[in-house]
Amino acid sequence: MSIIRPIRSTQIKKFTGETTVEEADLIAVEEPLQLRLQWESNGTWNDKPLSITMRTPGHDFDLAIGFLWAENIIQRKEDILLIRYCKRVKPEEKGNVLLIRLCNGHQIPESVWDRNFLTNSSCGVCGKSAISAVTCLDEGLINIKIPLVSPEILHQLNSSLIDEQTGFKYTGGLHAAALFDLEGKFLLLREDVGRHNALDKLVGAALKQNLLPAEDRIVMLSGRVSYEMVQKAVRAGIPILAAVGAPSSLAVDLAEDKGITLIGFLRNQRFNCYTHSERIGYGKEVRIKSK
Repeated sequence: MSIIRPIRSTQIKKFTGETTVEEADLIAVEEPLQLRLQWESNGTWNDKPLSITMRTPGHDFDLAIGFLWAENIIQRKEDILLIRYCKRVKPEEKGNVLLIRLCNGHQIPESVWDRNFLTNSSCGVCGKSAISAVTCLDEGLINIKIPLVSPEILHQLNSSLIDEQTGFKYTGGLHAAALFDLEGKFLLLREDVGRHNALDKLVGAALKQNLLPAEDRIVMLSGRVSYEMVQKAVRAGIPILAAVGAPSSLAVDLAEDKGITLIGFLRNQRFNCYTHSERIGYGKEVRIKSK
């Protein structure tokens, strides 16, 4: 099977003032990835396409696991029997079709097939087939004790994120999601041309390494925060979600309702805290009270 790399070279013309130079440049690869599910029902194995998303190749298994987790199709990593690339595909599809076989007897919610999972690299919520489907049924982090995190630790996250963004350094075209502990120690990072894909990859990797639920962790994002990014954080049990960019109104509303500390514009020794700022300070722990 041919390997699709996350970065490739292309020839460009660079214009600087009145000077033009032809040279090679590195760009982030964007390719479609299809997820196919296999599952057993009444003694019969079924095979059906679930999702197509535009992503940057690399850590595709993490992406699949994180996506299935975010959509409540799996509840633990052991629900997946195997993941592999499909071999019987067209030449142009090699490396772009994943087969996920679920364990015998694993039940798939019927609502899954009511969803339209065809998404692009910048949008995930648009895959929902109706406005009523845009909801978060997870309980959230209300009434969960979470140790406090100091502002000094938060100030360090952006520089740590930049240090670990290898693909972005070469292309300038990849988003990143990184996992830190409450002392600011770097744990994991995943990159992708899509913001939601980067977070799915991170969550999938964390699930494989038994790091979920991540109630004593922080996630740092390289871009803005949409509703779906908060939804994924809630599902993963992440209490603190920080980002370089701004949150949307729905992201703020969901974070407030589900007990997520949402931080935006975290850069240059400053940040804005939009919800549950009681987790930021000095001390041992805090309990978010129910409404």
